[in-house]
Amino acid sequence: MKRRAAILAMVLTGILTAITISTAAPSAAADTPYCGIRWGSLPKQSGGMVMGALVDVRAGRHACFDRLVFDFAGRPTGYGVEYVTQVTKPQVLAGPIVPLRGGAQLRITISSPAYDDSGNPTYQPADLDELVNVTGWRTFRQVAWAGSFEGESTVGLGVRARLPFRVFVLDGPGTGSRVVVDVAHRW
Repeated sequence: MKRRAAILAMVLTGILTAITISTAAPSAAADTPYCGIRWGSLPKQSGGMVMGALVDVRAGRHACFDRLVFDFAGRPTGYGVEYVTQVTKPQVLAGPIVPLRGGAQLRITISSPAYDDSGNPTYQPADLDELVNVTGWRTFRQVAWAGSFEGESTVGLGVRARLPFRVFVLDGPGTGSRVVVDVAHRW
């Protein structure tokens, strides 16, 4: 009888241990951020004007995020990136709306013109509504030109949903530099 009680106690202990481990594992995994990303979705900005003009906009796909890159002839230091309900053209205070595909919209404003000191364009997209073809991408849905006005250039980025993003500046190539906007595939 004592032997049966001991065996039953061991079996019950094993079952309780297995239940504890199996219920603890998912919560530990849920606390781990996706791909180590801890960016958040609040507005990000940096002050200052750029010494060079915008010359290109391009994008790339990565394992954990989609990336949008702005190339400049100089060093950009001023930008503002935030989720908005609508992206508008910058020429007028309540300018025309820039329609974007996706469940959320990022307005990207960079303190750099898309023209030189003489007013000649330095960046002329072939298609204002599709600066970069992002068809079939995991997070990006559309990249559209809003305009360049009074030393600032604005781009609308349609994304799948309001997801974490980061913004940073990279030097190069040469004397140029880049502003990079990464948007995570998920939280």
